[in-house]
Amino acid sequence: MPGAPPTAAPTAGPQTAMDAWLHSRAEVRERRGLQRSATPQGTVIDLASNDYLGLSADARVIEASTQALHDHGAGARASRVVCGTNQAHQYLEEQLCLLTGHDSALAFSSGYTANLGVLAALGGPGTLMIFDAHVHASLRDGIKLSRSPAVEVPHNDLNAIAAALAGRTQPRAVVVLESIYSVLGDAADLAAAAALCATYDALLLVDEAHGIGVAGGGRGAVAAAGLAGAGHVAATATLSKALGSQGGAVLGSALLREHLVNTARTFIFDTALAPAAAAAGARAAAIVREEPGLAAALLRNAEVLARRCGVAPSAGAVQSVPVGSAALAAEITTELRLEGVSVGCFRPPSVPDGVSRLRLTARANLTAQELDTGITALTRVLAAANNAAENSVTESSAMASINHGKASNPA
Repeated sequence: MPGAPPTAAPTAGPQTAMDAWLHSRAEVRERRGLQRSATPQGTVIDLASNDYLGLSADARVIEASTQALHDHGAGARASRVVCGTNQAHQYLEEQLCLLTGHDSALAFSSGYTANLGVLAALGGPGTLMIFDAHVHASLRDGIKLSRSPAVEVPHNDLNAIAAALAGRTQPRAVVVLESIYSVLGDAADLAAAAALCATYDALLLVDEAHGIGVAGGGRGAVAAAGLAGAGHVAATATLSKALGSQGGAVLGSALLREHLVNTARTFIFDTALAPAAAAAGARAAAIVREEPGLAAALLRNAEVLARRCGVAPSAGAVQSVPVGSAALAAEITTELRLEGVSVGCFRPPSVPDGVSRLRLTARANLTAQELDTGITALTRVLAAANNAAENSVTESSAMASINHGKASNPA
């Protein structure tokens, strides 16, 4: 068994200016309750991962990945424009198109690099980027890399999108949304957004990270809205959530794919997606297409999770429970892990509105017993935390009253 990851030894001698700054940033994160870790986790009831359909451990997906290892080796060996493209990548792109209904697909090494690549390749001074305030960090970074003029619009505000499109001076525009947002779990009105883009001659780019495998019987929210194959609509996807693998893709027209092969820097200059991951994603995409009941089971479990936690059901797998401060969110998450339940902890800067939350992820393969055990522990820990917070407020109020009385009646 491998040992624990090595821990960096304390710096000997005088610190550099960079070391001093890194230490100061760590201290600030610690004070604010924002310190994160990346350590191995034991066996728990999983209400935290993005394996929405349980396909990462599906025997058919593992078999496809294993066969690709034997056929193509552990890595892709080079960029896809050198010698990195092989049959596993082509088959993945075919299966993604069959699942989502888009005309073409281009696989990237991750969903993050897919977003960076497509936005940078479509950007420039002549393209206005209009993006929802709640879009993922990868989309924001892609917009920065595009060197385009950009307008951030309030969350799910179609009127603001229309105003930005109507007032633009650039010849081209891209409207950037997510089909299902990762923090609040709410959905974009893709049909209305696509209609606006058609009216104002703009491209609608939809991040389907939380839509594929979930919405539209698993085919995604773009397909569910009847927009797959529309010339003015494109999408990005990740293989690392509902498809249980790793990698990403851009979905759209053949013309867009050809442009990205020639201009997307995260495609041209990045080593290609490992064939084993591509094969796993392809098999998972086929399973989702062939078994729409998986998406239905996921949404049933999501509804149970939301109802019993007292929050409104979201449009996707993630249910969001506001808890207040970052420190309290981290404390509850740690306490639940001690009880064998893993939940996500959303704290600034991951939350767009600054409200820290527990991020509860439903999965299609959660049993009724696992759901009940996890939710029971969660509600118990939440109730204890709320009681402690109320007692703290009461004690503070009582102390303030005593102090006020002392000030009014000095001895």
